Amino acid sequence: MRNPLTGAFAKYFMEATITEADLVTPTMRRIRLETGEPIPFPYSPGQHVRIQVNDPLSPRGLLKPLETLRTYTIREHEPQAFELLAHLYESDGGGIGLRWASQARPGDRVTFWRHQSGFFLHEEADYHLFVGEETASAAFGPMIGALNGSARVFGVLESESPEDDIPMPRPLELRRVHRHGAPAHYSKTLLAGVTELALPDEPGTAYVAGEARTCQMIRDHLVRDRGWPRASVRVKPFWTPGKRGLH
Repeated sequence: MRNPLTGAFAKYFMEATITEADLVTPTMRRIRLETGEPIPFPYSPGQHVRIQVNDPLSPRGLLKPLETLRTYTIREHEPQAFELLAHLYESDGGGIGLRWASQARPGDRVTFWRHQSGFFLHEEADYHLFVGEETASAAFGPMIGALNGSARVFGVLESESPEDDIPMPRPLELRRVHRHGAPAHYSKTLLAGVTELALPDEPGTAYVAGEARTCQMIRDHLVRDRGWPRASVRVKPFWTPGKRGLH
């Protein structure tokens, strides 16, 4: 792939080589990229990167610049390498993200853009509440792993079935719920899981991510039904049917 991004743009992107690519669950692929030199971009757990999946100078790239990039959450980060979790789903419209995630192989060269803002942990919270489906779990793993061992953590994590559950870094009071064929957008399965979750009387900090309309339902429940301040609910919509570029 030709890359015209040089000069002043060089501080915003970097090249890497895929060294590993395998399935974590039937619908989630782990992709490891190594740069061979220190990654200069600062990193915080919960951030994501944009991968250049199409040539920006191709006819399609020139006509539709958004069709050259897709966004993935960083699962693990090292000085000269990082890992992505790529959910193999069809909601990205044209399917170029799904195609790249499915076909990525060791030896492939990849251009990635500097780490993008994502969630940021509120270290002073009385406790932490994580709510989301598979795309959110990719961000939640490193965030939970970064918390102090004494931090109180609650959560509801949704997936299609138990075999699609993404492992979390340490034992937690997490409830797992499963759709079993129900839609992941506007998810009543996830909302019911949060509604039934026993939480301390006082609010903590909530991190709600995944499909946009589901995130809105969860936030409204916490604010309206549980009396949480809106500022205590941090929402990150990753996707919704028919739209792209929500990261």
